[in-house]
Amino acid sequence: MRSNRKAVITLFLLSICLIIHFYSGNENRVEMAYSTGFFVNFSRFLRSVFGILPFSIGDILYGLLVAWLLWKLGKFLVHIFRKQPGISKKGYYICALYKTFVFCSIIYIVFNLFWGINYNRKGIAWQLGLNMEKYNQSDLLEMNGILVEKINRAKKELIAGKTVYPSNQQLFGMVSQAYQKLSAGYPFLKYQPASLKSSIWGWLGNYTGFTGYYNPFSGEAQVNTTIPKFLQAFVACHEVGHQLGYAKENEANFVGYLAAANSGNTLFEYSVYLDMFTYANRNLYFMDTTAARKYSKELSPEVLADIKEWTAFNRRHQSIAAPVISWIYGKYLQGNRQPGGILSYDEVTGFMIAYYKKFGRI
Repeated sequence: MRSNRKAVITLFLLSICLIIHFYSGNENRVEMAYSTGFFVNFSRFLRSVFGILPFSIGDILYGLLVAWLLWKLGKFLVHIFRKQPGISKKGYYICALYKTFVFCSIIYIVFNLFWGINYNRKGIAWQLGLNMEKYNQSDLLEMNGILVEKINRAKKELIAGKTVYPSNQQLFGMVSQAYQKLSAGYPFLKYQPASLKSSIWGWLGNYTGFTGYYNPFSGEAQVNTTIPKFLQAFVACHEVGHQLGYAKENEANFVGYLAAANSGNTLFEYSVYLDMFTYANRNLYFMDTTAARKYSKELSPEVLADIKEWTAFNRRHQSIAAPVISWIYGKYLQGNRQPGGILSYDEVTGFMIAYYKKFGRI
């Protein structure tokens, strides 16, 4: 009787997983029915519920989940290495395998229903009518030149205005304002209500390479507010891009760029153009190392000082965990229609070039 119940549960969960998989196979259906239909309303509901809390409930859930998994792993290891009279090891392993399947299936189902299906949508390039053709070296040279000029100008204005970095709450309010302004031209990027918070695990993110992340189970976006201040504005805009249903990293980067670059806020412009330059310059470096270095040298001394601070920050937080986490996350991205893995972030350069060719501005 008990084995029959397990068989029914296994078949049921497997069926739901397969339905999700086949449903996600049609990007038109995902875009029209899920991403711009169900998800818009469901994500707004999650942000309404959890956004009012002054702390990240998602971070607490992650902490509890990790603690629970470590406890379960400990029990499993104890059972392996300690003889348990009257308990069949084979039966125990089968039971453990079944429980693992049930747990992973539930996580897969909830993750996809709450957000993950967005990996299969048509996306922001389709919504804006961008021609995503392969760019060439000439395109990269032009983009690097434009970005250098914008970075230097923004930094000069920040210094002249004696700009003071905002507090975390002030920053999050500015992000909401940036998206409110953006949604006037692109209603599908409306961000209301907001649920943007400082990460409880920021210190850990420094050693694992994360500057921010989106929690699909609570609808909250977390920013690592311990990273250099000049990076935080764009990181926050990027995470809101995830909240709005742009799951792929290159798309969240581009949506974050749209919000920051059109905010009218010089601090946001500096943050996003500096980040975009790192991607564009790295792409150029693979084609023409000399040209890439030439553009880097054209950055003002004040900008180079910020980059030096950024590099020193990363160096101080180097760990053996970061490459491992990066590799695992890269495999996760590859498994979700981002074959470039970690380098998927760099692919925002293609969006920038296509946007510039269509609209004549960056």
